[in-house]
Parts: sequence; C-alpha cells; structure tokens
Amino acid sequence: MDTTIYPTIARRPDDPGDRDEETGADTRAASVINKPQAKEKASRDSFSTATFRDFLLKPELTRALVDCGFEQPSEVQQNCLPYSIYGTDTLCQANSGTGKTTAFVISTLQQLHPTDGEVSTIVLCDTSTLADQIKGEYTRLGKYLPKIRIGVFDGKTSLAADEKVLKDKALCPHIAVGVPARFKNLIALGQLIAENIKHIVLDECDKIMDDDGMRLNVYDIFKKIPQAKQVLMFAAAIDVQLRNRCKKLMHHPQEVFVDDDDAADRTLHHSFRQYYVNLTEQGKIQKLGNLLYELEFNQVCIFVKSSDRAERLDKILQEDCLPSTSDHSQLTQGTRISRFKDFKEFKKRIVVSTDTLSRCVDVSRVNVVINYDFPQNADTYFNRVGRAGRFGTKGIAISFVSSDDNRAVLQNVQDRFSITIPEMPANVQPYSQ
Repeated sequence: MDTTIYPTIARRPDDPGDRDEETGADTRAASVINKPQAKEKASRDSFSTATFRDFLLKPELTRALVDCGFEQPSEVQQNCLPYSIYGTDTLCQANSGTGKTTAFVISTLQQLHPTDGEVSTIVLCDTSTLADQIKGEYTRLGKYLPKIRIGVFDGKTSLAADEKVLKDKALCPHIAVGVPARFKNLIALGQLIAENIKHIVLDECDKIMDDDGMRLNVYDIFKKIPQAKQVLMFAAAIDVQLRNRCKKLMHHPQEVFVDDDDAADRTLHHSFRQYYVNLTEQGKIQKLGNLLYELEFNQVCIFVKSSDRAERLDKILQEDCLPSTSDHSQLTQGTRISRFKDFKEFKKRIVVSTDTLSRCVDVSRVNVVINYDFPQNADTYFNRVGRAGRFGTKGIAISFVSSDDNRAVLQNVQDRFSITIPEMPANVQPYSQ
C-alpha cells in the first residue's frame, strides 16, 4: 500500500483461621491500603520515585521490563507488589489502564518455580479476548524465562484437546489462563490436577463474581484447590457486596483501593491532552477524515455507539485506503481475536469499536483516541480515553460533541475530574506541547 495515502508514524503457608462454610476460605479482617473512606486525596503532582529494581525481581524479569520500556511502577503496582510478590493474598481495585494486569503477571512470574507436567498458576477471566491478551502479557514479560510455558483454556478447543496438552509434560503449561467454566470441567475430570495449584488470579473479578454462572464455577474451583495458595483479585469497581464475596475466598487479604476519581484525576491531568469538537451529526465523517490525514499517529481507537455504526464506519475508512479494522460484540469470538491481534501487531493502525474495547485492552502504541459518538457517562469517557496515554505516555483524545446530551456529559466529565477540556485548536498533534 502506498504509505503516502495515510499518516506516517510519529516516532505462605496457611493458618486454620475462620473459614466460610460454603467455600472453606478465610473470612477474617484484612489490612487495607488506600481504602476510599480513609484515603487522603493525593497530590495531583505526586509521582512515585520507586523503580522496578527496588522490588528485587528475578534478573530475567527486570530485563524484560526494561525491554518493554517500564522503569517506574504505576501506583497500583507500587502498592500491590510489595505484598503480592511474597505470596500475600491481594484484593485490588483500580481503574482501567493503571497496570493491574502487569502487577499480577509480575507477581506470579516472580514466584513461579516451574515443574514439567504441573500447572501451578491459573488465571481466571471472563472472556476469550481477555485470556488471549493476558497470555500475551505473560509472553512479553516472561521472554527471558524460556522454561516457563503459558496455555489458554477458554473453551474454544475440545476437552480432549486440552487433556492431551495437560498430560504431555513437554506441552503442559505452568501458567494456565482461561474462563471459569473450562477450569471447573478440567478439574472435575481430573485432567487439571488441583493439588498442584499454588496461585489463582481473578482478573476483572467484578464481572466474574457478578455473573451467577461464573461465580458458582469459581466456588467449585476453590473447593478443589489447596487451602495453602495465593489468591489475587483485580477489578475496576468493587462495591461492598462484591468485596465481601471476594474476601470469603481469600486469606488475610491485603486490600489496595486506588480511588477511581483520584487515579482518573492524575491520569487525565498528566498523561495526555483532551479536546472536543462542536459539529453536527452530518459533519462527523468529514471531520474524522480530516483528522486521520492531518494527525501524526501511531495507532488510533475510534469509539462509536453501536455495532452497526462500527461496521459501516470501518468500511468507509477502508474504502478510503486507510488501514482500519473494527471490533464489536456482534462478531464471532474468533474474528474478534484475529482482528485484535492484527491491531496489536501493527498490521492495522486504526480500530473502530464499541465500548467492547474501552476496558481491559492494552495496546501500547495507541496515542490517539477519537470519540466519534460521545460516551453516555463520565466513567465510560475515562475508560475510552484511557486507551491513549498508557502509563504516562503522551497522547491525545478528541471528542465529537453534536447534541445537548453530549454537552451535558462533557460538563459532567469536567466537573467530576476537575479538568477543563477546551475546544480543539488548529494544527494539534499528539506530541506537540
């Protein structure tokens, strides 16, 4: 393809304790870090001076972090890692884009002592897409730990195929990522040896524990695995009911609550710049086209309000010779994974998506987010624009405002996060000051 057509790249052992009758887990009180009701509002300009080297990680893990460009831990990582890398159960709430996945990947890789034929760590998540992403993060940070194998068990393969992998010592993963239903079945059939599991992670535990089916599968899994194991749970939102449910499965958990508004406040003030564009519905496509030709971007996420709009807009962009793809809930799981892989591997530089991509998806090259359709609330706004400016990198978020409802949500975003989002000036670029 002629590259002049589209923009160029800008460069523990267990104690008996009090046990829950249903799950057998400890229910005693935990210590809490940054608990919302006791947490002082952090200064907007306060940043951690710690580095990953301060955690005395495996040299191979430190080297991989350096290769990935990570030097200073995020607030979530700084608060979780001193406990989680030493086997303490940890319950963490923090918003999207704050480094939760990297926190548990580091914690489990640091403690892992691989034995062929044994799965010692399982990671539960709610979708195949997220499972695939988590595997990618393990692969990325475990690149200098070649003896460690990662496997995905998300129900897309047959139980017979999964059994074959688990029985072969040369293929059996040391870390298994997947959905609760498949792990429950593998353990029940004796294909996954529960006694070997030393660490269990629940990513997006709010979604897992709020779903009746997945929650019951999790309870069944916990009844089978040893009491002496580490439990790590991460979520963007944890209410009182969910907190109680999670703690029933944990042993003296360390609780880390990074205040949503406070984290969002620092992210929205420091990571990237935000603008809005006043226009009519009819003027959106022309303005989008102009932006894609004028902006110097690495990769772009464009958010719309429906699957149909995602498909139609993606088609228009492709017809204009732009390297676009789309992601939405109406696609098959296989198609979604394939398209996301193309985007993450830089084969596509533009993705048009519904809010399926606004949480739990981490693509480090994204430096431009465009709200083609303005989000319905402040939380969705934060999750969407959080795709750019990951871990403090520079980026830009541009929102199209075409109705009074849009303007009301825009005002709510500014009020809630104490920011001012100006109208977009001419000649703006992601890397300009």
